[in-house]
Amino acid sequence: MLRHLFPQRIKLTRTRGERLSKFQLPAALTGIRNRLSTLFLRLTPTERQRLLLLTVVSGGLCGLAAVAFHDGIAFAESRLIDRALHAPHHSWIYLTILTPTLGGLIAGLGLHYWAPGAVGSGIPQVKAAYAMRSGRVPFRDALGKFVLGIVQVGSGASLGREGPTVQICAGISNWLARGASLSRQGQRRMAPVGVAAGIAAAFNAPIAAVTFTLEEVIGDLDQTMLAGAIVAAAIAAVVERSILGQHPVFDVRNQYTLGPATSLISYAILGLLAAAVSVGFTDSLLVLRARFKHFTSVPQFVHPAVGGAITGLLAVIGLWWLKQDGITGVGYRTLSSALTGSLPVKVLLGLLVLKFGSTIFSYASGGVGGIFAPALFIGGMLGGAVGYLDVAILHHSTESISSFALVGMGAVFAGIIRAPITSVLIIFEMTGGYGLILPLMIANMSAYALARHWRHTQIYEALLQQDGVVLPHGRPITSFQEETPTPGEIPP
Repeated sequence: MLRHLFPQRIKLTRTRGERLSKFQLPAALTGIRNRLSTLFLRLTPTERQRLLLLTVVSGGLCGLAAVAFHDGIAFAESRLIDRALHAPHHSWIYLTILTPTLGGLIAGLGLHYWAPGAVGSGIPQVKAAYAMRSGRVPFRDALGKFVLGIVQVGSGASLGREGPTVQICAGISNWLARGASLSRQGQRRMAPVGVAAGIAAAFNAPIAAVTFTLEEVIGDLDQTMLAGAIVAAAIAAVVERSILGQHPVFDVRNQYTLGPATSLISYAILGLLAAAVSVGFTDSLLVLRARFKHFTSVPQFVHPAVGGAITGLLAVIGLWWLKQDGITGVGYRTLSSALTGSLPVKVLLGLLVLKFGSTIFSYASGGVGGIFAPALFIGGMLGGAVGYLDVAILHHSTESISSFALVGMGAVFAGIIRAPITSVLIIFEMTGGYGLILPLMIANMSAYALARHWRHTQIYEALLQQDGVVLPHGRPITSFQEETPTPGEIPP
């Protein structure tokens, strides 16, 4: 069926796959794996038992992989882009431009010659795998996402770590499912397990992980898949917290409260502006990505380097003009400052524009990384700026600026990602701020509804459509034969 739908795409994929080397296990490791597989099948004679055990194992492994991935990015940032930003004299200028450029070039080469499926955030690939390939996420893509994501985000690309974590964990859960000889339906049920575990470990937000899996991947209330997602998210969060500690992603000490009821007017305005920014972000990214696809003056593997160079230039402008970083990388440290209300309105608006531009160039040029973190960053800056407007017009306390920044994070997230329930819960779990439920609901739902009205197709489906893949809105396609790995070969 897929052959008739996308014949050229499948032919190209196979041609490139023939050029890529396959992972081979040494004979000794192959024997150990075979013995473990035999023992596993004896201990779990039914597929239901295997699913339960694999869900538990997958949650633990995904938690470990997420911690390793995030620590790897933090280590790379400290050794690469942070050193460039703080280099002495005027050397920081060209080092800040050169570092993400080289990181983008390395990532581009890795994508071109090793793991082409690791491009982007990873969530579109997982959605397509769940809907059209029985949840099959190639292990090579997951491994490539891990390595190349550390290189590119760590060198300064304006991309997030959360989307890649989802693809990495989905690849792990699918690899386990294939190794355990699950049926195609069983493999498909393992895909949401990896997604939930990845989001839970990435955001330290197990509840939001389950709702995101329901909203973005499953799309219905399948009890078996929902149960697996809950178990995996809980285990991954436990693993992450046992290693990194029990604390929200943003350790902000502010007490977020609604304040005067008249502030709800400003929060409604924030929802409207968040919708406009979200649609502008989505449309700009898609248009620029299409331009890069037709940009043949340089080889395709050089495109991420072009995006890295522009990101570095925008980071230089940010440091020179605003005396603030955050344009490169994840940007959570600068976002934390916005959540305390300590950034002036000029800085907030300047960072919003610069992060907007650096993210669409980093992603559209074919980089390895997600848009979760940039969406939260842009939303925080927008919300903080609206908070200053609320103070100036309605003469409310300046302490409310941080509350507006928090609500803005969720509103722009809801407008771009189109997961309205998750957008509310994820803000609660990431910040521990539960005093803004009403403003969050007003701003988030307004942004979601308006963004959906102005642009019906959400960003991940639009990215897939741009690549010639249209997801079926209904029963998943599972009526084709999957490749069977040869003995001693890790599933690709």
